[in-house]
Amino acid sequence: MQTVETYNDKVVRQFTIATVVWGVVGMLVGLFIAAQLAWPALNFDIAWLSYGRLRPLHTNAVIFAFGGSGLFATSYYVVQRTSHVRLFSDRLAAFTFWGWQAVIVAAAVTLPMGLTQSHEYAELIWPIDILITLVWVAYAVVFFGTIAKRRVRHIFVANWFFGAYILTIAVLHIFNNLQVPVSWTESYPVYSGAVDAMVQWWYGHNAVGFFLTAGFLGIMYYYVPKQAQRPIYSYRLSVVHFWALISIYMWAGPHHLHYTALPDWAQSLGMVFSLILLAPSWGGMINGMMTLSGAWHKLRTDPILKFMIVSLSFYGMSTFEGPMMSIKTVNALSHYTDWTIGHVHSGALGWVAFITIGAVYSMLPKLFGRERMHSVKAIDAHFWIATIGIVLYITAMWIAGVMQGLMWRATNPDGTLTYTFIESVRQTYPYYVTRFVGGLMFLSGMLIMVWNVWKTCLPARDLPVARIPAPAHA
Repeated sequence: MQTVETYNDKVVRQFTIATVVWGVVGMLVGLFIAAQLAWPALNFDIAWLSYGRLRPLHTNAVIFAFGGSGLFATSYYVVQRTSHVRLFSDRLAAFTFWGWQAVIVAAAVTLPMGLTQSHEYAELIWPIDILITLVWVAYAVVFFGTIAKRRVRHIFVANWFFGAYILTIAVLHIFNNLQVPVSWTESYPVYSGAVDAMVQWWYGHNAVGFFLTAGFLGIMYYYVPKQAQRPIYSYRLSVVHFWALISIYMWAGPHHLHYTALPDWAQSLGMVFSLILLAPSWGGMINGMMTLSGAWHKLRTDPILKFMIVSLSFYGMSTFEGPMMSIKTVNALSHYTDWTIGHVHSGALGWVAFITIGAVYSMLPKLFGRERMHSVKAIDAHFWIATIGIVLYITAMWIAGVMQGLMWRATNPDGTLTYTFIESVRQTYPYYVTRFVGGLMFLSGMLIMVWNVWKTCLPARDLPVARIPAPAHA
């Protein structure tokens, strides 16, 4: 007699709802600090409302609270269904949820208080770093333990990307946060000077490369074929994409340190690897796009698929723009300008947020026993409002950034600067207002999503049991 088990979808539901909630919170903070740049009086002369304290709160909230919860939810969902087994440990899975939420709340308390390690994307103080490590080790045990006890021989490619992101983030987090504590809230890094900067951007860019790219490529490789009801365009290309990406991405960090005290050879190495990175990145983008071969007509009626395919468009655009900006001569113009902000948000909003939103819309009805989301029209409205918001946002920042770079480097015949810094600030003002409008539109789309998710989940009473299929030989 064949036995059946249920998947552990409770933790998936928890992380999925957390993704939506933290997405709204993180983007609301982002909108507020965008408003502060246009209207500085909005800090109200209150230290914990200052831009310098809220900006790391925004980045941590959208990357680790919104993006992180989305990665936990999707990786747990995918690894069970592609392995045909329940999660390795229900208790450890529950610990990862509550532990991760504790990390987020601790960040929300400490960062506005000004408690920070002053490292980009690694601001959290050492006690929180230890909690992150414990949660992450538990996450790795659950994920790889599930892979180890799978009932199918093959390991689906999405799990390779999830596994790479889990392992790499563990290494990055531990080594970048090696600190000597001097109190419960203060510590000193074990590295110093240019070495500290090098280690920080080895971490910082690979947080982008593995947390914000490899993990979300795992989402893409499962949810795009599922939603399109088509096989992935080229499984061989997906394997080449995986090995090329993880081999090259690790070396690209020094391009953040052009024209600094970092040795010139290290800067050049970062630039070269960044340029090579274009090939595997576009290979993955093309693989995702071409999965719709023979099914492009579905975009007319499936707004979830629109989110996913447009996210791949932004992924392709961002992974072209990034290598171009790593070229030293281009970087001389773009660095420290709002062009970088436009680049970051084309990837963060267009790629990361859109593929996450598409995945949530795709799996949430299944998690709560529904045939589909409460309102397909609301999903379509969310898509168009958010897309227009992104275009406004990044276009404004691109124009502002190029203008800033040109104004800062302009000189008179006698060698003096043509423009004062305050003149460049004044000229940037309308673009900051436009950025605020774009961010407001994106947040409005998220609020539509909250309503749709709420209406989809609200009537759920008796959830269906998700059964694990029998092995093919049974």
